[in-house]
This record gives sequence, C-alpha cells and structure tokens, in this order.
Amino acid sequence: MAFTEIADRVWVARYEQYDVNVTLVGGSSGLLVVDTHGSAAAAADVIDDVRSLGAGDVTGIVNTHWHFDHTYGNGAFRAAYGEVPIVAHEIAVEELERWGDSDVVVLPDRTFSSALVLDVGDRQVELVYPGRGHTAGDLVMRVPDADVLLAGDLVEESAPPSFGEDSWPMDWPLSLDVVLGLSTSSTTVVPGHGTPVDREFVEEQRNTIGIIAETIRDLAGRGVPVDQALDAGEWPWERDRLALAVRRGYEQLPNSQKRLPLL
Repeated sequence: MAFTEIADRVWVARYEQYDVNVTLVGGSSGLLVVDTHGSAAAAADVIDDVRSLGAGDVTGIVNTHWHFDHTYGNGAFRAAYGEVPIVAHEIAVEELERWGDSDVVVLPDRTFSSALVLDVGDRQVELVYPGRGHTAGDLVMRVPDADVLLAGDLVEESAPPSFGEDSWPMDWPLSLDVVLGLSTSSTTVVPGHGTPVDREFVEEQRNTIGIIAETIRDLAGRGVPVDQALDAGEWPWERDRLALAVRRGYEQLPNSQKRLPLL
C-alpha cells in the first residue's frame, strides 16, 4: 500500500489487514510515523513503503493508543531505524505493559500527561490527551501548519467506532468535544481506520456516541437492569455492536445516577 500525501508532508497509507492507517509527518529532521501496524511482518511492509516514498528516515514514532494493531510494529521500526523515541500517553504505556504480548511489545519510552510538542525540524506537531474514550490512553496529534488532525481510534470511518472491554463510553463524547475544539471547518481528520474525513463527520460521530451514552444514562436512571438495557433502548447502531458499550457504561455510572432495578 503506497503512502498518499493528504497535506504538505503528511502521508497516509491504509492497509488491508485490520484496515488500519499508518501516517507519516515529515519535517526537515526526518519523519514521524504515527502507529506501526499489528505485527513485525506487517510493519516490515510499511517500512518498505516508507523507503519507497523516499521522503527521509523515520526519526520518531507515535502510538495513538495501546491496541496491538497500532503498536506491535514498534520493534520492527526500531530494528530498521535504530533507537528512535517512541511516544505515547502515559496511560497507554501502562495499558500496553499490562495487556500487551510481552514477547512482542516494545514499550514507548517518552510519555506525557496533558500535552506535548514534538519538533521535527522546520515544523512542530502537538500531541494532546483529550480524555478517555476508545481506551483510557488515547491521544490525538495536530499538525497546525497543514491543518491535519490525527485522531486514532477515537474516530473511525470504515465502521462504527469500537467499544471494547477497555472503552469508556460515558467519557467518549466529551473527549470528542476536545477533538472538535482542535479542528476547524477545513481540517482534515485522519481516523484510525478508513479514509480521512472532515470536521462534520467527526461532529456526526460525536453526536451518535453521545446518544449512546445518554441512552445508557437514561436506562440506568429508570432502573432498567443492564441485562435488559439492549432490548429496552432505542439505539443508533445494531444492538450486537453495543453490548460492551452498555455494560461498560453501566459500570462507569456512579450509584447516584442509577436506580434499583424495577421489580
């Protein structure tokens, strides 16, 4: 899969396996690679594509969150380009260390809590922690001079966003509010999976995830048991996609927002 330039020295490649995006951000000091694919073998193909592009060497890595399809290529990039820094949010590192495959994982070695500016020579990029959502440690990257925002799996285009055991459905809409606050009407947003989108797409996805969160809050507040919530609610997506979202949402609500189950 060849990299496509979507803005000045910002290239995206969308790989069929996991339908995952890998992004390059170029500066006079080299390339930042954002997410490294899901295995050493998959990352080797990405590295071949980076070299074919001919835009320079990778001098840094950013992991948008801990999931394997975005991090398990870290070691291959290190093998190809040396001990380049790997940057992630501090919570993402904790999650990768806790849940990742210890035989595969190369942990990020530079972390931040709220925001971090990375210098790539003649331009700077901004890493921001918007809050919990797809995981507890998602980050977004802003490339101000190109008006590009890399959203990781907080935004997905090729399928509805994924709610997993480690997701935070009640927080996710608020985190997307931060993402929207970092964008303009002309911003190009790169999702973790799928084709780049615009701000309007992110707004629509935020509103849909907000409906899911508020439906969970309403059902719990009316005393509907968690095992009956999927059947009791009106949902914007197929119910089989939302079982984990509902359970996780119920777990995250404080007791003050829940009623005892109706008898």
